[in-house]
Amino acid sequence: MYLRFRLAHLPLALLAVSSPSLEAEEAAEEGARDSGAYQEGEGSVLALDDVLVTAERELKQAPGVSIITADDIRKRPPVNDLSDIIRKMPGVNLTGNSASGQYGNNRQIDIRGMGPENTLILIDGKPVRSRNSVRMGRSGERNTRGDTNWVPAELVERIEVLRGPAAARYGSGAAGGVVNIITKAPTEKMHGSLSWYANSPESEYEGQTRRYSFSLTGPMVEGLSYRLSGNLNKTDADDPGLNSAYATETTITPPAGKEGVRNRDLNGLLRWDLNAQQTLEVEGSYSRQGNIYAGDRAVSSTGSALLNELIGRETNIMYRRAGSITHRGNWDWGSSQLVFSYENTRNRRLNEGLAGGSEGSINVGDMSTSEYDNYALSGEVSIPFTFGFSQVATLGFEYTKEVLDDPYSVTQSTTNGGALPGTGSGPRDSEATNENIAFFTESNIHLTERWTLTPGLHFDNHTQFGSNWSPSLNTSYQLTDAVTVKGGLARAFKAPNLYQSNTNYIYYTMGNGCPVDSPNLGGGCYVQGNDSLDAEKSWNFELGVAYEQAGWNAGVTYFRNEYEDKIEAGLNPTGLTEGTAGTGQILMWENAPKTVVAGWEGTLNVPLMGFEGDILSWNTNFTYMIENKKTGEPLSVIPKFTVNSMLDWQASAALNLTLSMTLYGYQDPRRLSGTGAAESGDALKQRGGYTLWAINGNYELDKNWSFGAGINNLFDKELKREGTNSSNGAGAASYNEPGRAYYASAKFSF
Repeated sequence: MYLRFRLAHLPLALLAVSSPSLEAEEAAEEGARDSGAYQEGEGSVLALDDVLVTAERELKQAPGVSIITADDIRKRPPVNDLSDIIRKMPGVNLTGNSASGQYGNNRQIDIRGMGPENTLILIDGKPVRSRNSVRMGRSGERNTRGDTNWVPAELVERIEVLRGPAAARYGSGAAGGVVNIITKAPTEKMHGSLSWYANSPESEYEGQTRRYSFSLTGPMVEGLSYRLSGNLNKTDADDPGLNSAYATETTITPPAGKEGVRNRDLNGLLRWDLNAQQTLEVEGSYSRQGNIYAGDRAVSSTGSALLNELIGRETNIMYRRAGSITHRGNWDWGSSQLVFSYENTRNRRLNEGLAGGSEGSINVGDMSTSEYDNYALSGEVSIPFTFGFSQVATLGFEYTKEVLDDPYSVTQSTTNGGALPGTGSGPRDSEATNENIAFFTESNIHLTERWTLTPGLHFDNHTQFGSNWSPSLNTSYQLTDAVTVKGGLARAFKAPNLYQSNTNYIYYTMGNGCPVDSPNLGGGCYVQGNDSLDAEKSWNFELGVAYEQAGWNAGVTYFRNEYEDKIEAGLNPTGLTEGTAGTGQILMWENAPKTVVAGWEGTLNVPLMGFEGDILSWNTNFTYMIENKKTGEPLSVIPKFTVNSMLDWQASAALNLTLSMTLYGYQDPRRLSGTGAAESGDALKQRGGYTLWAINGNYELDKNWSFGAGINNLFDKELKREGTNSSNGAGAASYNEPGRAYYASAKFSF
């Protein structure tokens, strides 16, 4: 029934021409380690309709849509990762995938409290899932920085953030929302730029950042244009002494600060205008992203001599290759799009423990590689017509295939606590795969000039977990020329990942990690992947009202997600082991009861000077969480409320100044440990609210040169990582908030 692809050697012609030494460089490295809102830019010729415009084309009436423009990024450049600015949108925070704080400083995008695993990252509408190559531990965490750092800030045209029902049509993994990173398109005239950025913290214990990037775009011959871009970026790791005040003893390694990262990115795109109606794009990219180890030790409370020796070195490297072919057509009857994309990720890292107190911590000096392939083929047509009402119908399909080969993750012995029934003691198959085919339809129906209704239906058929229907209904009603009521209801889902569903993936604990409510039978406990899991499901509802007139913009939205069958490591034994070494208990990944996530989002944009505030404006958004818990437990560590506010002053045609503030509310820790035991003492510590200020300036000297400078965390509100809930009992204080830092940037355009 399913198409079969074997495209592991998909030729990325652009990159092969521009950088023939990349694969050789990667092979040499491995060998050595084995032995030891849209604004048209100058020169832009592509109309907005020519590009996948998610936020405008899909569900215009949905309240949960935000757009970050290239101008926004220029005014407040991210230090290292695009998540620095995405987190400023309503409903968005940075957090881990659980409340454990296990990798507290590796925080990822969370939308409406649903966790990073329910946030789908797209680049130009194509799914990016490199983080799926990183093992998911028992706590539900991955030791990853996520997928928002594959595109340098200077290449971004805009970022679209979709929340709640607006994101449901994107299928598995979008129950929280979607982040679509749209890159700059080729131009009809030759243009290029060279950019430099530097960030220097005031504290000598925090890592500095340097970033260099270039882009070149223009025509090759009539009808054929290109874009070539590259990026070099390095952020140093925090010093091991940054959190020294929270080491429980002088002989114990302090909680780790933020790890550093080195990025090398190269991207090429060819655009062929076949005729006035059709375009064909071929794109290829290569990225190498390596960490700079800062001493993180996951759940270990003491650290080790090996970990201390590794500080300042690379302990994991991600090699990502991606390619795509896109055909777009604008016809007399409507429009069409057909996209094939391929993503290959080689995740090379020092081996981390698979059992007990060392689980997730580097425990040996050997490296291993997991390889992840992600194939996607999608197509859709949009047809305007009138049948009772004027409407635009969209019909489409999507085929995806994931293949993961992680040999090290299946090496945990199955004899420690007695033999696992049905699992031999020899080598286990390390490859896991799944396929999904989806069909979807929706129609934007204009019932009246003021009332739009958008029903939709998304059907998925998964090779392992069967079929899923996801209906949706969004509506928008314009009460007056300035006031609009918007609402939506949609069912979203997420298929189990390739670790949770792999019966060959096994974790073991001698006893301390066994469920507190289960008796110790002498053989410890196994946690095994489960191929009988149900997909996670969520009913997402939102209702909001918006006001927009003469530069004033205000709105408030209530959202509620009823989240069912969340997958987590089980606490209920499903069987016993066999053998004479003591009887062990068998646990499996399982579906949890219903979770409720609910809250409020709002925006207020006030024009203070000029036409609709084009000289001085005050822009604010907020998020307030009412519920974010399952059986009284938080899904992840996020603030009770967040307020982002900015004064934006266009002081002259060349000079722009901004003053911004972010207020974070208190954050609650979990109250039950990973074994179901009640936490106590410092493990229940709440992280109090805090405020961060920043000042930014940008100056355009002439048509070629522009400069920027600013101060982040103006009043030096520095927060320290006090540990995790497994080491030092840190409660919610499981991450660092960097102190005051100064940055400068320069760009030369030609």
